[in-house]
Amino acid sequence: MHAVGVDIGGTKIAVGVVGDDGQILAKTRRPTHPEDPASIDAAIADAVAELAAEYEFRSIGLAAAGFVSADRERVLFAPNIAWREYPLAHKVAAAIGRDDVHVVVENDANAAGWAEFMYGPAKDAGSMVMLTIGTGLGGAIISDGALVRGSAGFAAELGHVRVVPDGHPCGCGHRGCWEQYASGSALVREAKRAASERSVRAAGLIRLAGGDPAAIKGPHVTEAAAEGDELGVELLHELGVWIGAGAASLSAVLDPEMYVIGGGVVAAGDMILGPAREAYSSHLPASGHRPLAPIVAASMGNDAGIVGAAALAREADQPGE
Repeated sequence: MHAVGVDIGGTKIAVGVVGDDGQILAKTRRPTHPEDPASIDAAIADAVAELAAEYEFRSIGLAAAGFVSADRERVLFAPNIAWREYPLAHKVAAAIGRDDVHVVVENDANAAGWAEFMYGPAKDAGSMVMLTIGTGLGGAIISDGALVRGSAGFAAELGHVRVVPDGHPCGCGHRGCWEQYASGSALVREAKRAASERSVRAAGLIRLAGGDPAAIKGPHVTEAAAEGDELGVELLHELGVWIGAGAASLSAVLDPEMYVIGGGVVAAGDMILGPAREAYSSHLPASGHRPLAPIVAASMGNDAGIVGAAALAREADQPGE
């Protein structure tokens, strides 16, 4: 049976019908207003109605960027959408108005990780950690074939593992969190700092940003590095080192079979993954006396949230099958 996956972003949603094999059969989008949760519910219902005109399904998975309750019905807190103790599954089910459809909510990084585990590079693995490196650092942990959600549903918030005491301030309210060093935002912060302090060395980056150091974005760093720009290469290398060193610490706790790296920085390929692998090997406890978990790029791209949310919803609707 088909399922629907919904990837909910701050300003838009992407909704798709997904087959048992993980293939998206149809997809649509709607704009949303992050300060108005009801508008998101309505947009989801409208998109689902459009897809229901041609496809049958009985489960809907909602991939939400926030802290999802253990019962997978509520978003307890979201940093970029006005969800506070919000009964998202109930609200969307009511907006859809179909008693035959089962709606579940999943953290967006968990959904993406599940897609990569089921249909991507980790499909033959028994355990994996996914690191989604975008504006922040999201994570998903799969152990013995199951998502690790934790007692309250808050597990795998890997970006908020503290790696530098009294380090850079983080949006979570603390300082020194891993995502302040291993994320697209960290990459841009360091690129802008370099441009302000060493404008001559950063000339290539500034040129790609249209002459304005304040306009530097992550893709500018990747493009500069691809052109052989020394600073661009150095910035990507530093980001890769932070990814790999952090993964080595995780292996001391989780010992996963594989690491899958997703998010926009994957476009940099081995310019990031190479340093990450080297740092992982050099920082891994008992390195040389244990297997090295491969660090590979995610393959599902922007569709991972849709595919993973749909697969998890289908699974929840068919327990034990």
